Amino acid sequence: MKKNLIFLGALALFALSGITHAQNYLNQNQKLRMAEAAIAQFYVDTVNETKLVEDAIRGMLEGLDPHSQYTNAEETKELNEPLTGNFSGIGITFNMNQDTLYVIQTVSGGPSERVGILAGDRIISVNDTTIAGVGMKNTQIMKKLRGPKGTDVNVKVLRQQSGAKDTIDFTITRADIPIYSVDASYMVDPHTGYIRINRFSAETANEVHQALSSLKKEGMKNLILDLVDNGGGYLNAAVDILGEFLPAGTLAVYTEGTNSTRQNHNTTPAGLKPLFDKGRLVVMANQYSASASEITSGAIQDWDRGLIVGRRTFGKGLVQRPIQFPDGSMMRLTIAHYYTPTGRDIQKPYQKGNQQAYQEDIIDRFNHGELMHADSIKYIDSLKVETLRLKRPIYGGGGIYPDKFVPLDTTEFTKYYRNVVAKGVINRFVINYVDENRKNILSRFPDDNAYVKGFEVSQDMLDSMYALAGKEGVEPNPEEAKASAPLFSMIVKALIGRDVYDNATYFKVYNLHDPIFKEALRLINSPEYESLLRKI
Repeated sequence: MKKNLIFLGALALFALSGITHAQNYLNQNQKLRMAEAAIAQFYVDTVNETKLVEDAIRGMLEGLDPHSQYTNAEETKELNEPLTGNFSGIGITFNMNQDTLYVIQTVSGGPSERVGILAGDRIISVNDTTIAGVGMKNTQIMKKLRGPKGTDVNVKVLRQQSGAKDTIDFTITRADIPIYSVDASYMVDPHTGYIRINRFSAETANEVHQALSSLKKEGMKNLILDLVDNGGGYLNAAVDILGEFLPAGTLAVYTEGTNSTRQNHNTTPAGLKPLFDKGRLVVMANQYSASASEITSGAIQDWDRGLIVGRRTFGKGLVQRPIQFPDGSMMRLTIAHYYTPTGRDIQKPYQKGNQQAYQEDIIDRFNHGELMHADSIKYIDSLKVETLRLKRPIYGGGGIYPDKFVPLDTTEFTKYYRNVVAKGVINRFVINYVDENRKNILSRFPDDNAYVKGFEVSQDMLDSMYALAGKEGVEPNPEEAKASAPLFSMIVKALIGRDVYDNATYFKVYNLHDPIFKEALRLINSPEYESLLRKI
């Protein structure tokens, strides 16, 4: 029955898309089904027919582009969950510390906060199943904590109070937990706001709208929009966000493919006024900013609405159409390309079936010096176009090229730093430090702004962390530790701030160290901003 539904669904797709080779499809489909039936009936060993079909689908897609993919029912659910905007669970942010679940934060107003779970608690069992000290993976723990809305989960918590440890039993009723895509929103200076987006999901446009409204009330005149490391998400979210920066009805992006006609996607319809269509705008982006991030930055650049600062983006400009199968699995099939309003193809070049070369593109950029030196960036004259308002020259060829290049600084990323991070030492040190000093930190710094200005990571703290790294088998290297000390200090301070205050505190600390942010802030307050946005 399922095979027939899939077969009929595929025919319906062909009918809708106007494909005229139906007879050829029927012949090839018969061939495929005969092969499957022969293997299932005559093969020397027992075969898993479900896996056989899945492997066949994956094999077909591997010979196409890098982004067409098949996911089984469980994988499909996991992929879709971050984009839907919520899931049902107990509402905590956690980390694993020596095989123990350590609560970093409770979601404000969520189920755990309501019953009295506190930051710093250790959950040692879930529904009579011990999870501490048994080497359970994060994904396994999340499956135990998440579940249908309204169902109960019993947890045993180890809590340290007044120097003594105590265990407490809680019954938590699961509820819908929001997944936020705006990591941070705050005023950098009296006139400059900052918004960081980690993905483009169903609720992202609403979150950005709320953030813009709040920042404008605080006096925002200029905005830094941080899309660094943002891998993308929903197309509509990008278009809706662009509606806050561009006039209503403006072309944001269009899609087109061999078997699909051009489809324009415009910003909000006439009558809906953008929240921030005036004032300086700088977008932060790097080599890991992809898909919807590139749609957003590309449209802002094409319409001369703002400047892009950082490094050339990833170059993911292929449109996937989800094809849902009856068992909950899904095939995402590429059907078109994304094009910016000037007609630039966002997608970087690729060879069909050569996944390895595609995935190694970022490594190639590093080896060729593109990430470190502006003069190593290859501009293709035949792909040069002009911006739509000021006629500035910009380039296509895969990804969005920045208006202001910021090199990747690798001086602090020593081998010793990488080894300490790989062993999870920094997180472990921070958890232990916050455990012992949370009250003291809050008494000294009543809010995160005071913390960012006043807290300093001492050499004693770093030495303690290095000692912990040594116990975990990381070979000491004083010279490299000294070279990485500024980076270690920043990460430790940022993580402590996140654990004690809020996720946004992390970025308030991190940004003071980040070269892309520092250049964005300099540029937005400099006459150079206007000189870069001028008619040629």
